[in-house]
Amino acid sequence: MSRSDLSNATWRKSSLSGSDHNCVEVAFLNGGAVAVRNSNHPDAGTAMFTPAEWAAFIGGVKNHEFDSY
Repeated sequence: MSRSDLSNATWRKSSLSGSDHNCVEVAFLNGGAVAVRNSNHPDAGTAMFTPAEWAAFIGGVKNHEFDSY
């Protein structure tokens, strides 16, 4: 997906984001793709995920696969 395809994307930031604005933003795109970018540097690049990749990531979060101890 090209950069211009994201011009109408609706970016969302977690309601749990801290006051330091150190977080990512997510946009859910037509066709189910998901775009992710750094909220402090939105023009620095965007990671794109298929619906299956995003579902696997969310499943990992829910299963605590990324928790650090």
